[in-house]
Amino acid sequence: LIHFYKRRRMEAFARKKGKEGTRGSNLIAKENMETLAFYRNMILGVNGIYFAVMTLIGRTYYTFDIVMLVISSLSYICSFLFMRSMGNPKYLDAGQLQDPGTDLNMEGGMAENAKDMIILTGLSQFLSLLWSWFWLALLLAPARVALMLWTNVIAPWIFQPAEEEEINEKKQKKMERKMKRAMR
Repeated sequence: LIHFYKRRRMEAFARKKGKEGTRGSNLIAKENMETLAFYRNMILGVNGIYFAVMTLIGRTYYTFDIVMLVISSLSYICSFLFMRSMGNPKYLDAGQLQDPGTDLNMEGGMAENAKDMIILTGLSQFLSLLWSWFWLALLLAPARVALMLWTNVIAPWIFQPAEEEEINEKKQKKMERKMKRAMR
């Protein structure tokens, strides 16, 4: 059994080598629907577990819990609807696929940030069953946005080297003569 597992793993590793092939529009549309279904089920599952455990334990919903539940619901709704609008395929009247939408499984895309937000929200909601202060893990989202803004926009803009003006030879010689006169 172990040998079979290792062989399968090595075969999978061997297949990953080389250039990745292009994927067709139908495959992208199918994978987008599967991705949306996965994250929808994740959202419903975490909310179901949260409400079931809170009801079975008989914990009271304090104001903090209610506010954080509303914030997490808004986060789920915004992230999921954003992903759905990005990956929504467009069909012609004849039923042919015109546009598969943005690939939701593309690395480094905006959909990856929305998926990360759903995962972070689900994790903090699930962990809040153990201790209510785990809701504060949601503060990692604005911290990540600030870090991304700093590394991708602000820091390169601030620390960009100044552009040197191109000075032709004639102007360069003239400036050198002026410097020599000033030094006398």
